[in-house]
Amino acid sequence: MVNETHGHKPRTEAAHRSRRWFMNKALLTGGVSAVAVMGGWAASSAGAEETGTEAAAADATASASPSGPPPGGGFGRTIAYDDFVGVTTDGTVLGDLYAVHSTGVSTVPVVRAAQAFVASLTDEQKAATLFDVDSDQWLDWTNVDSNDRDGVALRDLTEKQYALGIGLLRASLSARGLRQADNIRKLNQFLGEYEGDTSKALNEDAYWFTVMGTPSATEAWGFQFEGHHLVINYFVLGDQVVMTPTFMGSEPTKITYEGKKYHLFREETVAGLELLRSLDDTQLAQALSTAEKSGTDLLAGAGQDNAVIPYAGVRGAALNRRQRRLLLDLAEVYVGYQDEGHARVRLREIEKHLDDTYFHWIGAYDDDSAFYYRVHSPVVLIEYDAESPLGYHESDGAGSASPSASESASASASASASAGPGGPGGPQGTPTQQHIHTIVRTPNGNDYGVDLLRLHLETDH
Repeated sequence: MVNETHGHKPRTEAAHRSRRWFMNKALLTGGVSAVAVMGGWAASSAGAEETGTEAAAADATASASPSGPPPGGGFGRTIAYDDFVGVTTDGTVLGDLYAVHSTGVSTVPVVRAAQAFVASLTDEQKAATLFDVDSDQWLDWTNVDSNDRDGVALRDLTEKQYALGIGLLRASLSARGLRQADNIRKLNQFLGEYEGDTSKALNEDAYWFTVMGTPSATEAWGFQFEGHHLVINYFVLGDQVVMTPTFMGSEPTKITYEGKKYHLFREETVAGLELLRSLDDTQLAQALSTAEKSGTDLLAGAGQDNAVIPYAGVRGAALNRRQRRLLLDLAEVYVGYQDEGHARVRLREIEKHLDDTYFHWIGAYDDDSAFYYRVHSPVVLIEYDAESPLGYHESDGAGSASPSASESASASASASASAGPGGPGGPQGTPTQQHIHTIVRTPNGNDYGVDLLRLHLETDH
């Protein structure tokens, strides 16, 4: 779609979708960090056991793209905004889940931050960055380390613009969320040094902003922040916010870099384990999958906006009071990355559907096990996936690394020559907690705030 206000006419939407499809397809044959696979492709190609709802999920996802890639997440086709349905359990969207209403939580800080950021851009930057509120650009994202993105990158901003861009993130996220985003970007810089090339997408400033609509206190608008292992979609309507899909990941997750210790996704790991270990034998039998953990199990990654994922696992209604609290605490770990006020609003929405929230687990559950889990209800889908190494391989199993400039040049060659702990790289390798992908979605049509925008246009215009 064309942004009439700014005269911006980006490459055609068909070209966008074709570009992403062929890029992702090409990556299937890659073996370096750029692959950053996000789906269940490895499980099916390696012959992993699929039973019951898991097999149905794979079949349903595959049927959505008959000429596309194997089932799973991350290699689906990027669809048009007008073709968006959202994640469902059977292809049918549940109605009456979302409504345009006042939350009582101000969005003034994020509106002002976005207005200041947009105002700081040059005409050329605006032409590349501004899109219509219902643009296909929303859905045209990927977590792979690619430079082929629309918008304006942090690395191409002036010092003032850079500060305003970070200010937009600060207004949108909680302090913990901003720290998580900063750490993901920092470890992307580490990975570039480890691979021996920080000049392209493996650095802390290879992250792009696009803005959909015009930042406003009353009209619908939003922004996307996109790069390797970090994609934030942030929709605003009045004082309502939808911050999904949000993809966060890292490789590695636990290292010492430039004298600082990092341990990303520790909260997500511990909270998941705590809930699983609270289950009794009957509940555990319901929660645990019969499938083996593969190198990648994520279902709802990039290109899976219309994924069909049946419920699986133990249902919230079958949990006792303490377990239900643990389930809500687990959801809060992810929801709590957005600003505190809107995180509370979102958590109340999730709590209303706690009886119909399912918790599903694949893999072992020791402290250092590589596992997958899913929290899934009518209004939220959370996935956590410990995946096989692609670019980083521990040399001593301690999870500590701090490459010097002289080491960087040979790091990529040594990484591919010696897999080290975690086994061979690529989607068919042995998974490890040193490579984790997560995603949060709003099922039944409200990712990117699509359902809210539809309701807004129907009732207010």
